[in-house]
Amino acid sequence: MADSYSYVKGGKLNLKGHKIKHKKSKKRKHEGDVPQKEKTTDNEDVKRHGGWWIIEKIDDFCGNVAIEIGVMTYINALDNGLLQLGQMHDTGEGPEPTEIFTVIKINDTKLAFKSGYGKYLSVKSDGLVVGRSDAVGSQEQFEPVFQDGKMALNGCNGAFVSAEEDGQIICRNRTAGVEEMIKIRSCANTEEDPLAKIPTEERGSLKQAEINYVKKFQSFEDRRLKISKEDKTVLKTAKMDGSLHETLLDRRQKMKADRYCK
Repeated sequence: MADSYSYVKGGKLNLKGHKIKHKKSKKRKHEGDVPQKEKTTDNEDVKRHGGWWIIEKIDDFCGNVAIEIGVMTYINALDNGLLQLGQMHDTGEGPEPTEIFTVIKINDTKLAFKSGYGKYLSVKSDGLVVGRSDAVGSQEQFEPVFQDGKMALNGCNGAFVSAEEDGQIICRNRTAGVEEMIKIRSCANTEEDPLAKIPTEERGSLKQAEINYVKKFQSFEDRRLKISKEDKTVLKTAKMDGSLHETLLDRRQKMKADRYCK
């Protein structure tokens, strides 16, 4: 994903009231070197957050993540499907288990987040963000926007994720201001296998992926695997436009092969 904000409907990613100053870039003696001060600051930040580092590009999203809003406070999933900003952590503490989400990469720009309760985050029509979905559709897709070392998370409604004063998680502001600046942190080893970024069910062919998801969600009341016989070329198109999970769910629903959609 490019760093330009032109990919998002809300306009350019600027702080409210912030004037952009153009500075001449200074070349380092050795291109690619990072000043010692930057390295130290990054290491200290990771230590303060219990080993969780800040994700700075779309390719870094994989495995478990925590969404930090403010300082040392993370989005927390409740067992009723609601989301609330958690309590501030002490220095050196990582997020609580209910503050950790599994990230699913939909395509080169879109992501989905699944809570520890096995539910996907989505944006309701009133802009409230909840974790109650059993599959990924258009409402469950989010787009991280990076610019000038900052990040905001754009929802399906063209608004950005933030927290209200009472801690409720919302997606209502179409302008990315200070309150919409967030950090998404990971504890993943950056040297791990690239396949770790791909859901286990999708590491083979699309045909095998459909079988894997049927096995995962089918109730197996009659002990028979129910696979759709419809044209599988639509799966390739769906994967490219980011609607693979939704298409697979529709195919399972028609076959009555998903315990969540009977």
